[in-house]
Amino acid sequence: MVILIGGASCSGKTFLAQKLLEKYKFPYFSIDHIKMGLIRTNRSDGLTPYDDDKLTSFLWPIIREIIKTNIENKQSIIIEGCYLPQSEIHSFEDKYQKHIIALYLVFSNKYIDNNFSTIINNSSIIEEKEDLTHLTKEYLYHQHSDVFEKCIEYKAPYILIDNNFIKDTKKAFTLVDKFVENN
Repeated sequence: MVILIGGASCSGKTFLAQKLLEKYKFPYFSIDHIKMGLIRTNRSDGLTPYDDDKLTSFLWPIIREIIKTNIENKQSIIIEGCYLPQSEIHSFEDKYQKHIIALYLVFSNKYIDNNFSTIINNSSIIEEKEDLTHLTKEYLYHQHSDVFEKCIEYKAPYILIDNNFIKDTKKAFTLVDKFVENN
């Protein structure tokens, strides 16, 4: 089974993946590792870490086939990253789809307003992030609004983080628990 965790930068994807690993003992990897490997070896067609839309188009075919390979090999994995297009989540054939659960983490504007310094301070809680100068409230509003709108448009499941990150992300565990029980 494959658990996909998407969302904007610094939304807690890696933290949630780590907590799911601790509970289910499923390995996880961050799509950022593939991205940076391709960029650092000059195999990314000149893309930079800030070319989000282009990176999604570039990385998704690779991630899609990793997902299918894990299912075919009956291996469970958690994959997290910004590069999981909501438009593609339901595009898998039924033989794959029934083994995939996708969740997107979305901050409300209220959450960003009330927790901006915490978001910045926690952005490196699992993995080290070097340059956070682009992370302004306005940037986060835009990024999370975009993720939310695409979730609505493509009927992709999302967890709205509105008040308390830990409390609100417990909803993810409830959804994953049901998914694991049924697989």
